Amino acid sequence: MQHTTVGIVGGGPAGLLLARLLHNAGIDSVVLESRDRAYVEQRQRAGILEQGTVDVLRAAGAGARMDREGLVHEGIELRFGRRSHRLDFPALTGGRSVMVYAQTEVVKDLVALQLAEGGPLLFEAEVRAVEDGDGGRPLIRYTHQGREADLSCDYVVGCDGFHGVAKHAFPAGVLRSYERAYPYSWLGILADVPPSYDELIYAHSPRGFALGSMRSPTVSRLYLQVPNGTDPADWPDERIWDELDARFALDSDWTLRRGPITAKSVLPMRSHVTEPMRHGRVFLAGDAAHIVPPTGAKGLNLAAADVVVLAEAFARFQETGSADLLDAYSDTCLRRVWRAEHFSWFMTSTLHTDPDQSPFATRLQLSQLDRLASSRHAAAEVAENYAGLPIGPTAPTAPTAR
Repeated sequence: MQHTTVGIVGGGPAGLLLARLLHNAGIDSVVLESRDRAYVEQRQRAGILEQGTVDVLRAAGAGARMDREGLVHEGIELRFGRRSHRLDFPALTGGRSVMVYAQTEVVKDLVALQLAEGGPLLFEAEVRAVEDGDGGRPLIRYTHQGREADLSCDYVVGCDGFHGVAKHAFPAGVLRSYERAYPYSWLGILADVPPSYDELIYAHSPRGFALGSMRSPTVSRLYLQVPNGTDPADWPDERIWDELDARFALDSDWTLRRGPITAKSVLPMRSHVTEPMRHGRVFLAGDAAHIVPPTGAKGLNLAAADVVVLAEAFARFQETGSADLLDAYSDTCLRRVWRAEHFSWFMTSTLHTDPDQSPFATRLQLSQLDRLASSRHAAAEVAENYAGLPIGPTAPTAPTAR
């Protein structure tokens, strides 16, 4: 039977970054990913990296292509009432910014590093169960290349998403879940057209929310708020562009470039937190423990923060024998998780139009947006949270937008 110090279930960005950080600390690991490599490297997900995530990737040796191809953004644009206001991140945060670099590219970089330098990374390795998390050595039972196998571990980290199996290793009654489902979704598109903007646009409109983002200088990524249950087939290309034009409209000269739409998908919106994130020798990280609506651009960044805390805890244990950071892992991460959940909720509820929303609620949203445009203190709270709170076991929390 194979043995490793840390068995990592899931080869997405959380699992791959954790494996890289452990490798750099001299700690062996095995990554088991149920999907094939092509699928993992093509999953369309987040595209905004906080300053702290960028710094972590660079320090881990995974930042070279990101620095060549990523797009540094020093702010975002808020549109509401047919007018525009920019939040200047460096001026509001003391120099921090964000990077537009798609999760697909982060994953490609980490996969290449793991295969070239790291421990085993097994694709199409379906984990059936994680057992004995309370005991001395957890056991991962999985199937790979048609054969059943077992992996003995000192510790197991579940980076296998909301529907993953790692959390089933927690005894009944241990986990608590907190969730909010939103009454709308996002229709997301990729289009082969250069973005019509230099920085992301967050638009509040009586017709619903819209977001202008990008994947590269030649590929636009845009989103529309749509009802839950929307079928992308009900939105032909021309209808999408017309609706984006209407929601981004300004009382000034500005034009949205149109081009061929290459992909459409609908993304439900929800907030979810599972507590605790550790039981015995089994830990949860990333989407296995928490999900945020994408409005705050926090999903990938929260996953990165989790594994940074965990990797430092494992390194402390290896170097000193002290388990203090391992024992504190869940509490440390959850402090940051709940701040990010609050910020994501704030951005979502401020910018989206609820189907049953009253005129009073709309006026409250516009009042809040007016305050962001007129108050440096209010703008700084949003900028600080958007650019990212400090990462690490001893990182202080910061105020979030109210």
